[in-house]
Amino acid sequence: MTRIVQRVAGTYAVARLAPTVGWPWWATRSTAFASVTRTVAETSVVCEASLVPAGERAERDFSLWMVQGPIPFDAVGVLASIVQPLAAASISIFSVSTFDTDYLLVPCAEVDRAIAAWRAAGHDVHDAPTVIPDKRTE
Repeated sequence: MTRIVQRVAGTYAVARLAPTVGWPWWATRSTAFASVTRTVAETSVVCEASLVPAGERAERDFSLWMVQGPIPFDAVGVLASIVQPLAAASISIFSVSTFDTDYLLVPCAEVDRAIAAWRAAGHDVHDAPTVIPDKRTE
């Protein structure tokens, strides 16, 4: 299953907040990508690394990759086909799914190896960073 994987401009972080925290004010400043997930154990925030306050617990320095979509809900194995080559290359990832598609955070230090793994698996990799348009004002 060949897919198009597109780099999204910017450097990203994954922050861990208390489970009682809602959408943090600093994540609302994101113009490209932000995701907030809350469970009974934690609130996780993914956004541009520059927006995460220095005192917050976070893993930083990730490159964000978007799988071209939309991906139908009944499609089987899409994320697996993107992640398996990275697992085989011992590259860890953090994934986030939206209604339309999947996103992968790859450590910046592993980007070249990730690109090589995806290309070897037959995926079409668009390495030039793309800017996701801010449609909140449209």
